[in-house]
Amino acid sequence: MGNGDARVRGLAARAGGWSARHRWAAVGIWVLFVVLATVLGSAAGRVDVEDSEQLKGETSTAAGIIEEAGIEEPASETVLVQAKDDGLTSTDADFRSAVSAVMTAVERTGEVTDVTSPYDSGTVSEDGRSALVQFDVRGDPRTAGERIEPVLEAVADVQKEHDSLRIEEIGGASMMKTFDDAFGDDFKKAEYSAVPVALGSLLIAFGALVAALLPVALAITAIVATMGLMGLVSHLQPMSDTANSVMLLVGLAVGVDYCLFYLRREREERAAGRDARTALRIAAATSGRAIVVSGVTVCVAMAGMLFTGIAEFEAMGLASLMVVAVAMVGSVTVLPALLSLLGERVEKGRVPFLRRRTGGRNDSRFWSAVLKRVLARPVLSVVVATGALLAVAAPALGMKTENLTLDQEFGDSLPIVQTYNRVNEAFPGGSEPAEVVVKADDINAPEVKAALADFREQAVGSGASRGPVEIKLHDQQNLAFVYVPLVGGSDQDAAGASLEKLRDEVRPATLGKVDGVEAPITGQVAGNKDFNDQLVGSVVPVFAFVVVFAFLLMLLSFRSLTIAVTSIVLNLLSVGAAYGILVAVFQHGWGASLVGAEGVGAIITWLPLFLFVILFGLSMDYHVFVVSRIREARTRGLGTRDAIRHGVVTTAGVVTSAAVIMVAVFAIFGTLSMQSMKQMGVGLAAAVLIDATVIRGVLLPAVMALLGERNWYFPKWLHRLPDLTHDEAPTAATPRTRDDEPEKVPV
Repeated sequence: MGNGDARVRGLAARAGGWSARHRWAAVGIWVLFVVLATVLGSAAGRVDVEDSEQLKGETSTAAGIIEEAGIEEPASETVLVQAKDDGLTSTDADFRSAVSAVMTAVERTGEVTDVTSPYDSGTVSEDGRSALVQFDVRGDPRTAGERIEPVLEAVADVQKEHDSLRIEEIGGASMMKTFDDAFGDDFKKAEYSAVPVALGSLLIAFGALVAALLPVALAITAIVATMGLMGLVSHLQPMSDTANSVMLLVGLAVGVDYCLFYLRREREERAAGRDARTALRIAAATSGRAIVVSGVTVCVAMAGMLFTGIAEFEAMGLASLMVVAVAMVGSVTVLPALLSLLGERVEKGRVPFLRRRTGGRNDSRFWSAVLKRVLARPVLSVVVATGALLAVAAPALGMKTENLTLDQEFGDSLPIVQTYNRVNEAFPGGSEPAEVVVKADDINAPEVKAALADFREQAVGSGASRGPVEIKLHDQQNLAFVYVPLVGGSDQDAAGASLEKLRDEVRPATLGKVDGVEAPITGQVAGNKDFNDQLVGSVVPVFAFVVVFAFLLMLLSFRSLTIAVTSIVLNLLSVGAAYGILVAVFQHGWGASLVGAEGVGAIITWLPLFLFVILFGLSMDYHVFVVSRIREARTRGLGTRDAIRHGVVTTAGVVTSAAVIMVAVFAIFGTLSMQSMKQMGVGLAAAVLIDATVIRGVLLPAVMALLGERNWYFPKWLHRLPDLTHDEAPTAATPRTRDDEPEKVPV
């Protein structure tokens, strides 16, 4: 159809058509939705994940017992008093004087309670060179970091008076404050800089301020609306700050991408001579459909996190799912209305020195040259590209995952990390002891007290701990907290072995023999183990859910068994290559300095599953967009090879622009100081870069060229499945050309 009135089918086309005809109503409904979601979400408030909901297993059981008893464990702090050389020990007068000075100084602040001398608690190292003064911070432990400054200053003042000793504080509150001071602004800057980076990339892509602002405006309004929805949904599924950050990251990426796809197609059609109404119809029927298919696929991938059984992951998955759905709906409703309202004014705000990017000739010289060689030698292209990706992915076979220790996460950049290492060296496990939460009908019953004493003795006797084992009674709640420093300290494997001894040997032989006693073991090491066990158990169901449902969506959307299979295989190759880069850089340290990182010997536990879900979803953006354009060209009458050439070349510009924006936004998180955030940022950026270049620019066209007409294979026995396709070619039909003939239509 030229500028005539033609009918197109499909949800996206109908939504876009209605919005273009009722543009003020569409804009008004969107604004009302964003405002209502924000107001209602603020009024409802956000419910955050509680400790007892984080995990299943003993960690969750212990947290539930503590919450039910109404006990808020205070933030505990420790001051290390350590001789700088071998000439001074804990029995010397100067050492005792320093310990006394520390106790007096922290008590005078009025911010602490239960100050304990190392001589009373037995927290003196075997060599006598180190001792620990322990105390708790008054008030809410979640805000203890805000009140610890006077205590830190008091300890620092004592240090100034004792040059022969190291006097350093560490604990939950001091670490909270240190990290907030060092990295709190770091995260905020990363989140705030993501929008300017995206806007700058869009200015280059479009060369006009108004056109660049549209995708950012859509993404921001989608994020704002989702924040409000998160408040409402949190009363059913608790949320978290982490889920909020991930939602912002995903929302900005997909919101900008979807708008970019739509806007570029509309401009391309107008540059080809079609009137505004027809251009919008074509964009709605083509790019709009690709957005819907991609959005639903991404939502399905994000829903995979709901199968982990880990509350933090469930919150991230649901928040990401919601922002993708909101951005998708906005792209096919309010965006066509805005484009209809703006008309030619979308070109306002031309940027000097940038050529006019009308989209009429949307082909790329670079990708045209690459594609010419790929289609000339598809077998060689498949072998080389697949071989390269498999080589990059190979290090992933030796992937080691673990929760990073403090020194792995932050290196030696913070003084508190050095304190952490010194405490662990002098008192293995002392900075992160296991905590046994003992619940009994009568905590003071003789048999319970005897079992507690036996547990304390056997914890040391079994080799799981070197002591001292501390017991705190809560008579009113009939609870006892037993703190057991684990042999192994910051060595996760050794500490894990000590934990297993406590759980599998010591506890059954002591507390386990008393009827009515519950004694779940929690703590940092136990939490890590329970988290790892839960995560490992969820890998298969999550992978299966995401892959199977993505396959079905591609099958129904393109009515091709071949397209569905190749989509899954190519996406898995992309994810595998990202895993390989992660392991090479962060586990082995190959080229780590290039990204300002260092080899820490492991990948943080939660990242592989998180990356799989995020990347599998986001990579579908490009895949659906490119394959939709190929199918559109074939439906219009082109041969398969010409359709591939047309589809890849005409989408090269928009895919490149979208990839640049995604890589830039994700790379921001790779600049953060925390190794886990670096791993996430580098993994996401590398995967998107590989996906938009090697996968979509080389491997996809080469594979489709080899398959030829088999790309559209759809067995008769599958014809009963629902048909989610529609006429993607609202332009006049072009006679089918043979694959060996040059393409006869402009691209």
